[in-house]
Amino acid sequence: MKIDRAQIVDAALTILNEVGTDGLSTRLIAQRLGVQQPALYWHFKGKQALLAAMNAEMLKRNHTRNTPLPGESWQDFLRANARSFRSALLTWRDGARVHAGTDVDPSHLDAIEAQLEYLLAAGFHPGKALEIQISISRYVVGCVLEEQADIADPSERAALDAAAEGHPNLARALTFYRAGGHEALFEAGLDLLIAGAEPAG
Repeated sequence: MKIDRAQIVDAALTILNEVGTDGLSTRLIAQRLGVQQPALYWHFKGKQALLAAMNAEMLKRNHTRNTPLPGESWQDFLRANARSFRSALLTWRDGARVHAGTDVDPSHLDAIEAQLEYLLAAGFHPGKALEIQISISRYVVGCVLEEQADIADPSERAALDAAAEGHPNLARALTFYRAGGHEALFEAGLDLLIAGAEPAG
């Protein structure tokens, strides 16, 4: 049976949602496709190359807001782009782990150029424009890594909250933290990043 890159990536993403990155292997992918493992190596030299292709496909399928809309403020675009990126990573089990450490896919360069052009038109220096994009991107990946790894036992959280009662400032902060949840915390941090990013003027 002859297979192509797209079939391998599609099977890998399906298996990823079943077993996560730790369980993902070329053996499982080959079994799913009904081929021998060496058939995969014609297309991917190793697991990192496969993860890069999986990341590109995840973003292609689910990252829908990577270019600015006409008349959109740069702040609103950065928020929309970050939210879309976060949603794309959360769509897949261990999506942030798949993305972490990958290089930009060449197919994304046109979108990145359009983003930079938009920020430059708003008054950003090219270096600063790229800096804020990278900072927000890494922030998104970090948030999703934490969210997808959040397996704390409720009893452990309750014990921490009880122990914090003797520390009034921490207790109040924890109450606020628990009430917000992952999305609210993500939005708050995103606002802080954007508020600190202003054009040179």
